[in-house]
Amino acid sequence: MPRLKTTTLYGWLLFAPAGVMLTLFAFSPTIATFWQSLFSRGTARRPSQFIGLDNYEAMLADPIFWQVAKNSLWYAVGTIPTSIAIALGMALWVNSKLPARTLVRMAYFTPTILPMIAAANIWLFFYTPNIGLLDQMGRALGLGGHNWLGDPSTALGAIIVTTVWKEAGFFMIFYLAALQTIPPDLKDAAAIEGAGRWTWFRRVVFPLLMPTTLFVLVNAMINSVKLIDHLFILTKGGPSNASKLLLYYVYETAFSYFDQPYAATLTVVILLTLGLLAVVQVRGLDRRIHYR
Repeated sequence: MPRLKTTTLYGWLLFAPAGVMLTLFAFSPTIATFWQSLFSRGTARRPSQFIGLDNYEAMLADPIFWQVAKNSLWYAVGTIPTSIAIALGMALWVNSKLPARTLVRMAYFTPTILPMIAAANIWLFFYTPNIGLLDQMGRALGLGGHNWLGDPSTALGAIIVTTVWKEAGFFMIFYLAALQTIPPDLKDAAAIEGAGRWTWFRRVVFPLLMPTTLFVLVNAMINSVKLIDHLFILTKGGPSNASKLLLYYVYETAFSYFDQPYAATLTVVILLTLGLLAVVQVRGLDRRIHYR
């Protein structure tokens, strides 16, 4: 019995640092945010009052929220699969016997180490009307100029391109590390069996990369929600909310309109959505994952 108590105490001591950090920086802020979402917006003359779920009802009736949610959905659809596919392709490329392989790896990874603000300013030189690189290339081909960030039909697409350029190199590192753990004997055995490159990739490589794919997928999903720096530099959510995403809408509501309860409401919805998607992803893909 004393030994069991000692083991239990040892386990709680190991858990204590992580438990304290999670409580201070995850659980407590989440509970406080949900509690704040149940109050009205306070002013100097009219203090904040408990209103229950009225903020959630107002959110469901808010046309801007639905526009932002639609933008966020298209942004996730445009960035997540594209970033993962490009990252996997780059990892396969730089993992092969390639001349100047180290230089190519560094070139692919360079956008990742750039600050978000710096990356956005670089792409601002591409998108600026008339003097931007895209318009200059268009004029060389006999095409007219275009306001890429000022046109509602292209603003969100421009943000998606910037994000894919920034994130693909980051995800490539995880795939490259996973590829280097695959034993060479497997490739020799597949060659003996007469498997071609596509069969080798589809039957052996990709199944072994599924744990990495799940990890990258969850991170890509989180990154698709937390974008704010690029929007602040490139479009500020415009024009006409065409490129505004959820986290930027939270920032704008809290610090531009000073409606912190409504911003807390939006934050709670974001957290619930991310949690549900993460559960679905983990449970849906766990059966197809081969752990070694």
